[in-house]
Amino acid sequence: MLDIKSLFKQEVEKELSDVDDFIFIPERIELNIDGGDLICVLNTDGSVDIFYIKQGVTEARVAARKHPLTAFETELHHGIYDDVIEDLIKSVNETLEGKSKYFVDIVLPSTASLNAPQPESITPSNTLD
Repeated sequence: MLDIKSLFKQEVEKELSDVDDFIFIPERIELNIDGGDLICVLNTDGSVDIFYIKQGVTEARVAARKHPLTAFETELHHGIYDDVIEDLIKSVNETLEGKSKYFVDIVLPSTASLNAPQPESITPSNTLD
């Protein structure tokens, strides 16, 4: 026999847990892991951006929110995104360990990473009054 009350309850719960209608408060959590900087960002749409920066090499991944009604810090604490983080760290470490067969004797200029401090603004020494 069909239970109308439980069916109605399931539909209400389904509507309440539809996260497409929610706007999340952005959060940013930074950690130092394995000699690099890990940055986890919760966006207003509920997506999670994860960055890992080590020795000027940056990798990024986007993850879907797995438990949208749970606090973001709690998700991180319980390892919800550990698989994505481990892939990022592995990818950066592989890049750092790799060697080019083409640029062996050439020293390339290093570029700034995403978390590098911004240069101070340059003010011209000759100004017109």
